Amino acid sequence: MTPERLEALLVEVATGRLSPESALSRLRHLPFEDLPFARVDHHRPLRQGHPEVVFCQGKTVEQVVEICARLAEANESFLGTRASEEMARALAARFERLEWNRLGRTVYLPPPGGPPRRTGTVLVVSAGTGDLPVAEEAAVTVEAFGHGAQRLADVGVAGIHRLLAEEERLHQADVVIVVAGMEGALPSVVGGLVRVPVIAVPTSVGYGASFGGLAALLAMLNSCAAGVTVVNIDNGFGAAAAASRILGA
Repeated sequence: MTPERLEALLVEVATGRLSPESALSRLRHLPFEDLPFARVDHHRPLRQGHPEVVFCQGKTVEQVVEICARLAEANESFLGTRASEEMARALAARFERLEWNRLGRTVYLPPPGGPPRRTGTVLVVSAGTGDLPVAEEAAVTVEAFGHGAQRLADVGVAGIHRLLAEEERLHQADVVIVVAGMEGALPSVVGGLVRVPVIAVPTSVGYGASFGGLAALLAMLNSCAAGVTVVNIDNGFGAAAAASRILGA
């Protein structure tokens, strides 16, 4: 239930086109719908501006399909992250408009006409090709939340000239998300070049001493570039959600 749909519902009641009983029936799942395995939060768009996003990992295919179906009924849309190909196939069989991003492991059912357009452009920068799955998760989420998303790939510090060649694009963005593994140095470099918010995402990409992304996480937390914000390891979704809030959701 989005604010726009709720307002339209109230207008219908106020003008007599819809009975209070019918309106109550439509609102029966607010603020949440209680399933045997989940409580689907239909009230979230009213509180936060975006519907609940489904974290698919750890759920069964049947659970993911049922939760997404309930969200689609309420919002005409849903977004799921960390989805498997089996989950994507099951959802695609039920929702013909489904968009499956295999690299980013996202499943997205855009609302009819596309998501409402919000202000701001987010540039998603990835250090290496191995970081692209996390970067894609971030970019798809940004787009689903209604902001413009641009991508800049494989510009890590091992060849810093690749990043400097794209400096104009860095300055054109309203928020920059920087995704990097290994030693996690790229967000500090970007943070020293731009004046807009920089959100750093450490990834688990790297050799043994990277400790599954812990080395990059600690490096980013200790960035000498002022104002760099850091999210958890591999959390492209969290970075995108933070960017959307910065832009005013």
